[in-house]
Amino acid sequence: MTSLVAAGSATGLGVFAARALIALALGALIGIERQWRQRMAGLRTNALVALGAALFELLSVMLLSGIRGVDPTRIAAYIVSGIGFLGAGVILRDGVNVRGINTAATIWCSAAVGVLSGAGYLIQALIAALLVVLVHVGLRPVARRIDRLPAAPDSEVQTLYRFRVVCRAEDEAHIRASVAQALTRDPFVLTALRSEDLDGGSGRVEVIAELQSLGRDDVALESAVSRLSLEPSVSAVTWNVVEPEVPLATTSED
Repeated sequence: MTSLVAAGSATGLGVFAARALIALALGALIGIERQWRQRMAGLRTNALVALGAALFELLSVMLLSGIRGVDPTRIAAYIVSGIGFLGAGVILRDGVNVRGINTAATIWCSAAVGVLSGAGYLIQALIAALLVVLVHVGLRPVARRIDRLPAAPDSEVQTLYRFRVVCRAEDEAHIRASVAQALTRDPFVLTALRSEDLDGGSGRVEVIAELQSLGRDDVALESAVSRLSLEPSVSAVTWNVVEPEVPLATTSED
């Protein structure tokens, strides 16, 4: 499809406003899904990134119309590197986990949608925005299903599990030893083990264990701890995965 850049069409205020508004709308389309998922970069961030990229690209197109010898791809190249710095700012390291890579990639894609809109490739920009939304909505169940499969032997992704068992206070030492024995088998590494008295004078103690594994293997963990539920003094056994992508304090974009 022929670009709308030809013949200096972006120099008119109407075309300029139309392309900027379309970039803003497509960035907002990507951001709505991110805001719904309560991610760090949501509606406003993606809309502004797409709009900013479009404005810089529109500047390049206008300069191309008024000055001979101007390379219209030069500003686009600077947009790519500039968005790289912005994306790096949302990537956080939390212990052994790294959070924000998906957010950074989304911001990068929003900038690409903005560049397409600013250059006049409006249909292509719409297709790109829909593909970004499709990745987040359509591939999420697939990724979660793959995560539930046993980990490959050479996996480099670490998963943090938190395990809780409630037992009688007089059997605390025995249960702690049983937990340590059950959870120190491959592929798990026990990183913390503590006990807390439950409120109300019930004579019950909660034993909490945290462990890590390379990859994610829920079946192996369930197999390792299932025997503990058969102990006469145990009244409850639960475990969960500590999700690394959930922000620690807030999901605000400001």
